[in-house]
Amino acid sequence: MSVSTNSTKAAETASLEGAEARWETLQRVILPSSSQMDTVPLYMDMGTATGIQLPTVGDRDGKPSKAQAFSSPTKEAHVEDFLSRRSTSVRSGERVSFGSYFNAFPASYWRRWTTVENIRLHVRTQGAGSVIVYKSNARGSLQRVDTRRVEGISENFFDLSLAPFGDGGWYWFDLVAGSEPLVMLDAEWQGPAVDTQPGAVTLQITTLNKTDFCLNNLRLLAENDEALEHVQEILIVDQGSQKVSDAAGYEDVRDSLNGKLRIINQSNLGGSGGFARGMFEAVENGSDYVLLMDDDVVVEPESIIRLLTFADRCKTPTIVGGHMFDLYNRTVLHTFGEVVNPYRFQPSLPNEEMILGHDFMSSNLRQTSWLHRRCDVDYNGWWMCLIPTQVIREIGLSLPLFIKWDDSEYGLRAKAHGYPTVSLPGSAVWHVSWIDKDDLVGWQAYFHVRNRVIAALLHSPYEFGGRVVKESQYHDVKHLVSMQYATEQGRLWALEDVLKGPEGLRDLLPSKLPEIRKMMAGYSDSVFRPDPDEFPTPKMDKPPRRGHGFSKPSRISLVPWAAKTVIRQLASPVHGSSAERPQTTVAHQDNRWWRMAQYDSAVVSNAEGTGASWYRRDPKQLRKMLAESARLHSTLLKEWPALSKKYKAAMHGLTSIESWRNTFEQHTQNEIK
Repeated sequence: MSVSTNSTKAAETASLEGAEARWETLQRVILPSSSQMDTVPLYMDMGTATGIQLPTVGDRDGKPSKAQAFSSPTKEAHVEDFLSRRSTSVRSGERVSFGSYFNAFPASYWRRWTTVENIRLHVRTQGAGSVIVYKSNARGSLQRVDTRRVEGISENFFDLSLAPFGDGGWYWFDLVAGSEPLVMLDAEWQGPAVDTQPGAVTLQITTLNKTDFCLNNLRLLAENDEALEHVQEILIVDQGSQKVSDAAGYEDVRDSLNGKLRIINQSNLGGSGGFARGMFEAVENGSDYVLLMDDDVVVEPESIIRLLTFADRCKTPTIVGGHMFDLYNRTVLHTFGEVVNPYRFQPSLPNEEMILGHDFMSSNLRQTSWLHRRCDVDYNGWWMCLIPTQVIREIGLSLPLFIKWDDSEYGLRAKAHGYPTVSLPGSAVWHVSWIDKDDLVGWQAYFHVRNRVIAALLHSPYEFGGRVVKESQYHDVKHLVSMQYATEQGRLWALEDVLKGPEGLRDLLPSKLPEIRKMMAGYSDSVFRPDPDEFPTPKMDKPPRRGHGFSKPSRISLVPWAAKTVIRQLASPVHGSSAERPQTTVAHQDNRWWRMAQYDSAVVSNAEGTGASWYRRDPKQLRKMLAESARLHSTLLKEWPALSKKYKAAMHGLTSIESWRNTFEQHTQNEIK
């Protein structure tokens, strides 16, 4: 056994002073189960690339040139080489890298947010070969740190400093097998031991008729005892009509969790009502943290340990969240970090280099430069988010928003009180991506509009909310010329409820969704039918543009084009057969406002692919809603400063533990232990 050090003086000093120090696990190297082989690129990289080729000089204008990636095709992974969740075999003469999403060590995050200054890599191997340690900087360029030849059963330590990782960078290691296979028995990244005990966690899942997902995640948790070691309670807040406790197999899952599972059945108070219940119960039962999770996810159980370990070592109480991978395309990272653009007051990417929907199958961590820059965020989605109860006691629970903007508003509120949020690499769930949904259309549109405006009233640094009001009115016009009248009615209701002030916000939690659904039943564009044959056969009296398709107007031509389109839709009656039958069918991905604005009637499929609805132009409806939109936005802009003060003054009453306690007492149906 020996200790290898890198060339930095800090690491050498740490090695000498820490020879007798105690070390604790910060992050274990893990491997996918045999049933999850489609996720191998997230755990282990079998390509030959060691990194990206970065330029040493700029272009003619002095700007950095684009980095070029070089890689040979990734070798196929063999399920028989994965010996356990922590052990794998490298075939003779081959090389594998743990410079991967789940197994590289995100050094810059630990340096920036925690008290850890030095770490240790511990690798146990059997067989002949080499262990090679690498690091990267914020630009994504890499450097070999150390190489160790190993043979027989070998236990190796590498002492490493976090000092060089101010803006970004990772550590990782590669294994190279010699003339015989090299087995990694296990490996982990360690940090100096701390005297305090790990915090206790309440793991809470809010669900609405997703019993299969819930039971699957409970089984995953039950199979990973170490992930549950510091989980004080697993709490399911069930707000659906199909109860988890009634599902087949529930009793077996409950028994396997050894008394840690509790279910609260309550009225449907939305995501914010469900997650607020988790926050409330975590404070009440004395937990140090609440871990909020969506119901329709698949969790990597190791993420629970990593979030807690990181949070326990943060310099100040910190909200720590996991990333989101695409449930239907498992190697695609959909969300790496999010901020709220203060002027537009919309979620956006933290930097211009970042790509939404990055596929690790196509480009590994070592090849993807933007993944090496530390990503600082305003909030983390509540698909997986660990919140210290100390933060909850000080700033309150979620706003009673039902759904949408509850997580982002909470992150902004915490930030204003000095509590940061960190989206931690290596911690994640798989979730249906936004690409496979369209929640800006339909019943959710009301909550998008209302809650965005409320969040802006509370947190926008601009006197009149920046671009919020103007953008909202633009969106109204787009929905109206697209014949989405049910969606637009919901958007108008949203503004009406904002203007009424914060007093009635909590009362809308159980009542607004049924009201919206009842309204939408009266509009053909929101009545879905599963069978396309239930609609009349499409017929176009006059094909558009001599048979050519529609194209999006350019930025230069947009204003006159939009004016002409709105005037035509307002003044021109629906002619010919278009009043009785659709002109065409439109696939969901083609449902764009500039295309739909050219039709009088169309059958449009939904995002899920389960049905379609009939969009029908109605000039009278358009005139009425367009006028109402103008009136409401004018009133909102005029009253913005006063409304902002009113909502800010009401914040404590809306989010306090006591006010939520009263809500839960009214809407709790029963509890099952």
